[in-house]
Amino acid sequence: VSLFSDMTHEGARSIYGVYLNFMGMSAVSIGFIMGLGEFIGYSFRMVTGFIANRYKNYWFMNILGYIINMAAIPLLGFVSQDGWFIACCLIVLERMGKAIRQPAKNTLISFAATSIGAGKVFAIQEFLDQLGAFLGPVILFIVLNYKNGIVDFNQYSNCFFLLGIPASLTILFLLFAKYKFPHPEHFEDASEQVEFKSTDSFRWYIVSIGFLAIGFIDFPLVTMHVAKMGILDSANLPLIYAWAMLVDAFAALVFGSLYDRMGIKVLFLANFLSAFFAVFIFEWNSLSALLVGVTLWGIGMGAQESILKSVVASLIPKDKRSTAFGVFEAVFGLFWFLGSWSLGYLYTVDLSWMVIVSV
Repeated sequence: VSLFSDMTHEGARSIYGVYLNFMGMSAVSIGFIMGLGEFIGYSFRMVTGFIANRYKNYWFMNILGYIINMAAIPLLGFVSQDGWFIACCLIVLERMGKAIRQPAKNTLISFAATSIGAGKVFAIQEFLDQLGAFLGPVILFIVLNYKNGIVDFNQYSNCFFLLGIPASLTILFLLFAKYKFPHPEHFEDASEQVEFKSTDSFRWYIVSIGFLAIGFIDFPLVTMHVAKMGILDSANLPLIYAWAMLVDAFAALVFGSLYDRMGIKVLFLANFLSAFFAVFIFEWNSLSALLVGVTLWGIGMGAQESILKSVVASLIPKDKRSTAFGVFEAVFGLFWFLGSWSLGYLYTVDLSWMVIVSV
């Protein structure tokens, strides 16, 4: 499910920036809509996390969320070139679908953590996520280069139609997973649950990931900058995102496994390495610097996706975990929105200040 869903929405994400730019949207507008989508998608998780926690309807929330999440992307193929408002609504709706299913999904995965390890279980899931996120942009790269690199708006529409195939496979595998494992909460015995002693660690943790979210530049702004500066042709942009996702996948495996042995100290290392990605991408307009920057971006994203959720699973017992995942992701999304909007604005004002704020 993670493999095919990420193939779908991360494949779409690799072309959102140029797709919206084709519709006449500016860097500020793209930064705003991508940030708004993340904000709504993350903040609503506080509500969906509470619902999943209250009613224990983990599979229902997953299936509903995935259907909305996966349906929105192929529908983008029907939008005309002057339909930027409809396109933006569908992009936000896709994030809303993810918000509905994500706390319940993370809770289901966390139930296996006692036998596998919190870091490892989220690392495996993130690896499959990012394998799909690598394959999606590569497939779109092939589609966009079908006419010798001559890219027009209709080709982007065809890309969204094509992504309907992995979207359909996502739903099929999800329904099979529900049939095969109807009660995953039984994986975790009551004797193995985390003892919840204090909220202080969780509160400080929430503050720290808020700063992390503010500084992490969304990839559509990266692809728009690369296209604008002529570092790569538009048809080759999905390859850059595919590389970031591949780095993300292996970084998640490495740092997730290290987390089970070394704890949160691993997160310090990963974030120190990734903190300087903006310098390489936005200050030096060369292909080699771009590759270094995108690699650092991928390391940071891989660590975020595996370790950040692992810490929540380690801090919070299972009867409170969906709510905790909802709070964690809502705060992360709020600060991601503020960061995306602010950094998108700074991009148009002073590129160096955008880089400084990000770092």
